[in-house]
Amino acid sequence: MSAINRQIRLAARPVGEVKPEDWEHRSVPVEDPGQGRFAGRTRVISLDPAMRGWLDDRPSYLPPVGIGEVMRAGSVIEVTASNHPDYRPGDHVVGTFGVQEYVVSDGKGAMKIDTSLAPPATCLGALGMPGMTAYFGLLDVGALKDGETVVVSGAAGAVGTMVGQIAKAKGCRVVGIAGGPEKCALLTGELGFDAAIDYRAEDVRKALRREAPDGIDVYFDNVGGDILDAALTRLAMHARVVVCGAISQYNNATPVKGPSNYLTLLVRRARMEGFVVFDYAKQYATAAQEISAWIADGRIKVKEHVVRGTVDDFPETLQMLFRGENVGKLLLELA
Repeated sequence: MSAINRQIRLAARPVGEVKPEDWEHRSVPVEDPGQGRFAGRTRVISLDPAMRGWLDDRPSYLPPVGIGEVMRAGSVIEVTASNHPDYRPGDHVVGTFGVQEYVVSDGKGAMKIDTSLAPPATCLGALGMPGMTAYFGLLDVGALKDGETVVVSGAAGAVGTMVGQIAKAKGCRVVGIAGGPEKCALLTGELGFDAAIDYRAEDVRKALRREAPDGIDVYFDNVGGDILDAALTRLAMHARVVVCGAISQYNNATPVKGPSNYLTLLVRRARMEGFVVFDYAKQYATAAQEISAWIADGRIKVKEHVVRGTVDDFPETLQMLFRGENVGKLLLELA
């Protein structure tokens, strides 16, 4: 084991877009695991839009990352040494271990994974938090019914690709909203969406009238802002709006823009509900079984955008999310 652990720590609260100087690159000695603990080397780090919210000092579903703390992140590690009865060298473990090269853990909140059944990256994506978010957001919060029309924004991202494919597996018409012709072609080609709207090239409100002429039954929102406003104008009676995220607003230096068309909820007797996937933790195993079956029979195709590098590449890789450069789940695989 190396004697040095490279880490990325939060140096300052970002204002607007996260800047290089908001991060601290640290080298610290690698710890030895004490009794009841194990040590491991990080193999893959998950990058998620929610990370931007974790940097702000405001009330949320998790406390903010503290100044000087290792950046919070889900990751897969390979155990290198263990004084824990449940973990052995060579085991692969998924957990919230942070952006660092080496980890020491007591195993709380961690879970061993079988990499012969699914690669580490997939355990952070389709079978990890994005897959669980799509599954429970669509089926529980969205109360999806066969044959309904589903529209998802951020459709080429980690959650969006899963939402659309799960909706198709459940027999629904699916419209994805994404940026650029390549992403839209992926949605309607490889991933089987019924239609795609390029928000960079066309008027989203007009396009929704074309692609959802009878209205939207479930709108799964990952973007917020103007696209949310456009979707609200096309709701069907008793529609459900699932509030998962608002990536268009995360780097705002000004207050978040709320929906101006919210009275459509009244007219259409619709509801708009937010959720946090961690509330469904006890049901993850059941969801993973169904998602795994869909992957096995080809109804879900796993999309992963893997950047290979070092821990020091984390800040720049994170920015890819907010520039819309990733397709599917964004991951940093350590060399």
